[in-house]
Amino acid sequence: MSAADPTIAPASAAANAPSGRHAFGRGLRPWLLLLPVLLFVIGLFVLPLLGILRLSVVGPNGLTLEAYADFFSDPFYLRVLGRTLITALIVTFFCLLLGYPIAYVAARYAGTLGTALLLIVTMSFWTSFLARTYAWMVILGSQGLVANVARVFGWEPPQMLFTGLAANIGMIHILLPFMVLSLFAVMQRIDPNLLRASTGLGATPFQTFRRVFLPLSVPGMINGCALVYIVCLGFYVTPELLGGPKDQMIARLIGSQIEQLLDWQEAATMAAVLLVVTLTIFAVYDYFFGLDRLWRS
Repeated sequence: MSAADPTIAPASAAANAPSGRHAFGRGLRPWLLLLPVLLFVIGLFVLPLLGILRLSVVGPNGLTLEAYADFFSDPFYLRVLGRTLITALIVTFFCLLLGYPIAYVAARYAGTLGTALLLIVTMSFWTSFLARTYAWMVILGSQGLVANVARVFGWEPPQMLFTGLAANIGMIHILLPFMVLSLFAVMQRIDPNLLRASTGLGATPFQTFRRVFLPLSVPGMINGCALVYIVCLGFYVTPELLGGPKDQMIARLIGSQIEQLLDWQEAATMAAVLLVVTLTIFAVYDYFFGLDRLWRS
């Protein structure tokens, strides 16, 4: 009998094909592995989130959108929301401005210098952001480093603590590592041969950077800006400790509604609005760049 006999091939394929029970088991196995994570996310994130959304639309007389109408008709609330969006934009800009040179040096000059820069950046993750915030309170206080340096030069120390500037400085310090690591992850994958080829074709170092390196590092810039901006939208502790009452962000206002006014429905409404803004940013990022790139940086 020939090995190429057509009567053997179907029988062999049928013998090697998995049975329905085994195929079902293999299909079910990934869901069983994901089950603990799914239960964790549903129990500690999805259900509380649904509870907040329910609280924002349920009043004493049943379903109502009165809290949303109050929010969008009150100029004070709209100013706080606008200030939150603008503050997050400012913090993101300065994180990019400060983080790009650090990531560039760490990626292009691997060795002692690059390792030292990355170590300094990652050490921030090992220190509590609350401790870093208190450190800035000491530095920017009336008897802190900034005030003492101003006195040395005969200047009147400026009021820096409990201002929007102090809150922005603290948030930039805390969020800068996210930007640096996002940029570094992309920059270190840029092929050095492309830079050498540009130099070999007569380009100056600045032209090589502007026309080759900078465009190739744009994905890292986009990823870092998206991460920093979204995280900054929900900052609470740092603006609360370093900022003033005139510079409060929406997370701080939510805390005030709960702790001082006990207005849970208004607080839930603000949280829902902040959630919609955050999800909108995610949707825009996913539409233009693909959300999976945010985790591949």
